[in-house]
Amino acid sequence: MTTTASQKELQAFEQDETTQFYMDVLRTLISKKSIFAQQVGLKEVATYLAEVFEDSGADVLVDDRYTAPFVLAKFKSPHPDAKTIIFYNHYDTVPADDDQPWTSDPFTLTIREGYMYGRGVDDDKGHITARLTAVKKYLNEVGDLPVNVIFIMEGAEESASVDLEHYLETYHDQLVPADLLIWEQGIKNSRNQLEITGGNKGIVTFDLSIQSADVDIHSKYGGVIESASWRLLAALQSMRATDGRLLIDGIYDHVLPPNQRELDLVKQYALDNPKELQDIYGLTLPTLVTEQEAFLRRYFFEPSLTIEGLTSGYQGQGVKTILPSTASAKMEIRLVPGLTPEYVLACVKNHLQKLGFSDILVTYTLGEESYRSDLSAPAILRLIELAKAHSPAGVSVLPTSAGTGPMHKVHSRLGVPMASIGIGHPNSRDHGGDENVRLVDYYSHIQLVKELIASYESSNYCS
Repeated sequence: MTTTASQKELQAFEQDETTQFYMDVLRTLISKKSIFAQQVGLKEVATYLAEVFEDSGADVLVDDRYTAPFVLAKFKSPHPDAKTIIFYNHYDTVPADDDQPWTSDPFTLTIREGYMYGRGVDDDKGHITARLTAVKKYLNEVGDLPVNVIFIMEGAEESASVDLEHYLETYHDQLVPADLLIWEQGIKNSRNQLEITGGNKGIVTFDLSIQSADVDIHSKYGGVIESASWRLLAALQSMRATDGRLLIDGIYDHVLPPNQRELDLVKQYALDNPKELQDIYGLTLPTLVTEQEAFLRRYFFEPSLTIEGLTSGYQGQGVKTILPSTASAKMEIRLVPGLTPEYVLACVKNHLQKLGFSDILVTYTLGEESYRSDLSAPAILRLIELAKAHSPAGVSVLPTSAGTGPMHKVHSRLGVPMASIGIGHPNSRDHGGDENVRLVDYYSHIQLVKELIASYESSNYCS
């Protein structure tokens, strides 16, 4: 997009009354903390969303049987044979604590130099307001909807979508059949192409911990007594090769390989590469895979093991010469189709037992399965063609992302074709400091969703 085109988009954004009205809604959403991990603000934000959607003309239901309330909002078409599209979103965010540098208050929507900043502006509150804006713009400009539009919004996505399956089972008959489900978010890539993705990886997270003695021991015994920290490090080292491949028996046996279309889509459209990662993140260590085809296969289609954090011993000022008696690690394994959290965790336990690390305690924390699509469903193919016409730089069609979300949980219960599109960009910094969205991308998404709704005006879609 040229500078002139961007300036025109920004001007249109600023002059659009409906868009600016819901920007105020987004400001309020950002200001309201809703963090499942800290049990903060979930009911308050769900109630606020219900009020916003009711004021916008939707039939709204809030189910608060579980920790994070479920918000279901329906905009009904008057056409008896109208099809249905669903928008899946979540209103919870990760924290924005002191460990992350922010240029401005993370819970105040801040606009500067064509970007808007705030916790949840991309992941995922900004997508809620952009899509609602599109629906309202269509209603204001055209009148009746040619398609039923349903929003489902949960509040536990950042914690493995706890209890979402119960909500989906309860309201199953109100959600299906549906023609298409638009997933929570997506990006424009480094070439400014709109990414359309058809899946995400799963995850299992767990803690490893060990206690080697009743108390910390004087480090003069370091040559003759094993410490908890060294013991834990040895166990961790046994689980992964230096090139990043997992050494845990049984995991690769059940990995579902990608089909040829999925491989072709990644080969054609994926831009991720070692050099780009080095530039974006300022890497000082080499990537684990350098050859591009192997890099993409690992990134999209294979599991990975990560140490999220390590805790052991003295971390205060100065020196304390001890052998730590306890050590722990927060771990995750990203999953691909064919792997369940339960199976992979059993493999981890068997691995540790087999290598003599039975003293390492394994504690499950959360997990969800992965989902992958080759994006060949008719409704998704229509979306791709619509996006091509809407996006001057073109589209990038990928069968999965490397991130994690409850796509498997939703698809296994609703069976609806699903695809992700969104308002982000490669440096939107989701989960980090200065999470951000370009205003032109936000407004472009509104226009695309409005065009998606309009595409159902054809008798081919409404009959």
